[in-house]
Amino acid sequence: MPDINSDAILKTLEAELKGFTAKVSEDKVGTVIEVGDGIARIAGLKDCMASEMLEFGKGVKGVALNLEETQVGAMILGDYLEIKEGDVVKSTGKILSVPVGPGIVGRVVNPLGEPVDGAGPIKADGSNPVERIAPRVITNRH
Repeated sequence: MPDINSDAILKTLEAELKGFTAKVSEDKVGTVIEVGDGIARIAGLKDCMASEMLEFGKGVKGVALNLEETQVGAMILGDYLEIKEGDVVKSTGKILSVPVGPGIVGRVVNPLGEPVDGAGPIKADGSNPVERIAPRVITNRH
């Protein structure tokens, strides 16, 4: 049986720990408890907002619609067959929105405003919520 050099192991561990920096991040996550026909029921998203974007993993996104005390009902905006019970869902903290500005003119995008034309990322000036009050077209005059 070979001899174990505890001093060498200790020096190696000390060298590794000197370069270590702790990184802390907070994610609001929930768990899929039921999924079917493009709708998911999620437990654990206590601070979820109505119309908030959710990330189901594998590139599938969703939007929170039905906020209940113990669960959230979400519409899946993608291949819902990829989502299974027990999958982790992340809250994004962002309301469903799409990119706006001259950079989107002439581009082919999906309903989430993501490019599907192969011309690279969109250079948007900002984003607008999908659901918002439309501007008035005609002002009533009396």
